[in-house]
Amino acid sequence: MFTGIIEEIGKIKAVKRGSRSVSLDIEADKVLKDTKVGDSIATNGVCLTVTGMGENFFSADVMPETMERSNLRLLKPGERVNLERALCLSARIGGHLVAGHVDGTGRLIEKTEDENAIWLTFSAAPQLLRYVIEKGSIAIDGVSLTVAYVDASVFRVSVIPHTQKETTLAGKSVGAIVNLENDMIAKYVEKLSGGGKTASGLTLDFLQQHGF
Repeated sequence: MFTGIIEEIGKIKAVKRGSRSVSLDIEADKVLKDTKVGDSIATNGVCLTVTGMGENFFSADVMPETMERSNLRLLKPGERVNLERALCLSARIGGHLVAGHVDGTGRLIEKTEDENAIWLTFSAAPQLLRYVIEKGSIAIDGVSLTVAYVDASVFRVSVIPHTQKETTLAGKSVGAIVNLENDMIAKYVEKLSGGGKTASGLTLDFLQQHGF
């Protein structure tokens, strides 16, 4: 489990590709402290298991399912990635509960400056956008952000200077593919309500309209 508060920007050191999988070597510093083989590190929001460690880098395997759902399949040596170690129960949760289980990808379609902030607009598939609500949380490449606007085809977030400095989001160009993880609460509510509706008439739309 993670919080979506990025600890460090790492760099892809090596990419070893299989037919449908990949092994990554990722240069890092801060996230290697107290880390051992078997621990979890979120990489662009994807929970990866540390399979090996060297001087200033760690290794992780990416299985075919993760390749299909995330942007890790596009990574090349030299690219930067957001890194976060798994949450300690003694730590403050500054973002929201992030599982590191990416639901799918979105595309950056607009990027505008607004004084000290940057507005980012993303398009995404309907099956992802259905769980996105205004003022709700979403993880973008592992970064916990608040949704400022959403409609049937896009959603927008505003990125403050600290997040611009500490993550890769500010460096994204229009057209970039990002990993998206919806707030898990919405998915649990839908599942427990019988796919969106119950005998009582409770619907996912009703819950969203009332801030759930």
